[in-house]
Amino acid sequence: MHNRVIIIGSGFAGLSASCFLAQQGVEVHVFEALDQPGGRAGLLEEKGFRFDLGPSWYWMPDVFERFFQQFGHQPSDYYQLIRLDPSYRIFWNDGPIDIPAGSAALTELFEKWEPGSGHSLQHYLQEATHKYTVAMQKFVFKPGLSWWEFWDRDIWKAIGKLHLLSSIQKHIAQHFKDWRIRQIMQFPVLFLGALPKHTPALYSLMNYADIVKGTWYPKGGIYEVVKAMYSLALSLGVQFHFQTPVEQIWVKNDRAKGVSVAGEVYSADAVLATADYHHVEQKLIPEKYRQYSSSYWQSRQLSPSCMLYYVGINKNIPGLRHHNLFFDTDFDQHARQIYTHPQWPNDPLFYLSAPSITDSQVAPPHHENLFALIPVAAGLKGDDEKMREKYLQEILKRIQRYTGQSITADDIVYLKTFGPSDFVNRYHAFQGNAYGLANTLRQTAVWKPRMRSSKLENLFFAGQLTVPGPGMPSTIISGEIAARLITKYLHQLLIKI
Repeated sequence: MHNRVIIIGSGFAGLSASCFLAQQGVEVHVFEALDQPGGRAGLLEEKGFRFDLGPSWYWMPDVFERFFQQFGHQPSDYYQLIRLDPSYRIFWNDGPIDIPAGSAALTELFEKWEPGSGHSLQHYLQEATHKYTVAMQKFVFKPGLSWWEFWDRDIWKAIGKLHLLSSIQKHIAQHFKDWRIRQIMQFPVLFLGALPKHTPALYSLMNYADIVKGTWYPKGGIYEVVKAMYSLALSLGVQFHFQTPVEQIWVKNDRAKGVSVAGEVYSADAVLATADYHHVEQKLIPEKYRQYSSSYWQSRQLSPSCMLYYVGINKNIPGLRHHNLFFDTDFDQHARQIYTHPQWPNDPLFYLSAPSITDSQVAPPHHENLFALIPVAAGLKGDDEKMREKYLQEILKRIQRYTGQSITADDIVYLKTFGPSDFVNRYHAFQGNAYGLANTLRQTAVWKPRMRSSKLENLFFAGQLTVPGPGMPSTIISGEIAARLITKYLHQLLIKI
């Protein structure tokens, strides 16, 4: 097979798809608007600090292993993984608590808070393990183009145990009474972009990913994964074009014939868009070929946006772990200000990563690399310098409250902020969202934006706004699914010829 495919975007979905297509002998060209691969998972290096711009959690290591194994490699061929123990630290009003790695140690902790909860945890994880297995075998690797894909006797036999119609909040409450345990068990769902009461209990599989599969860290940072996939793609012959934003998808005779870049047209037999789905549909395609209207996009429930802070300081901060969750304020109030009555939160929860505690490569000696994230509602306006400074001071104040370590302007060697407007300007993110669509039942599988255009037979999509959803593992899988669809299309094209 010698066909040409153009991929828009070099995030995890684009990198994944490029490898699978090149493996099949396809000539692959990847066009990336930024100056480096990775998309939202970019890298910032300043003053001896190495900041991951996007994802910071490495979960579901089996997905990464599966990806590299299909090319005769292992993750260890490219980067070294470290399992974090404790997995993370939670700061509550009465102080911090470490969440240990593994179900045995977590069982002991839960038993101290709620006698009998250890047994409940084991039962809960058995159910979660089953859901994870069924999801990976029967759901996740399907393109979601038709309900017929799920017409499988094994799926229907298992469906009653998947708890699709119950919420994760209710499901957890049936197993545990202690509020601390409930909050710990609900935490992974926050990555899915919806309140626990609106997220199907199917996603207890995330607890399996957290507790059983574990929280890992690639030495050097998450960008090491990007570098690994980029290196693999290059070895397979993929051609990358950086700082070359696609201006338009060229359409002729109801087919995507290529893309326009800086006034020059590059032809292709198929086009795969892994950039923001909304941006591609609304800005790069002629209106008559758009599948979704503006009102459709406005009706979607989006995941939150974020206020992000990349802070390099000239001293170490005892009392922090690699991952830190500041749950010391009212969770329900913050949630309402994200989902129910969108507004800038007045007393936000936040996440703080300090990878330099694990890895000396990401900061100069005796310095600390801090990455802070405050979830905020998508679509908010007004993330100006005053607003960003206000939240930075709130973060620093609460770090000092629990660690006893003050961080002043004199301590800050490097600072970069990144808000909802930056998500729009840098990534074309629809309403500045950070994690795509919320993973509610009505935005799952065939209810997500389609992976294959219904208007242009050779235009395909992958990434966090389509199947299977947001996160590094999901978008790597999304790229594989898209590559499979494109390969099938190209084979059919050859048969017609």
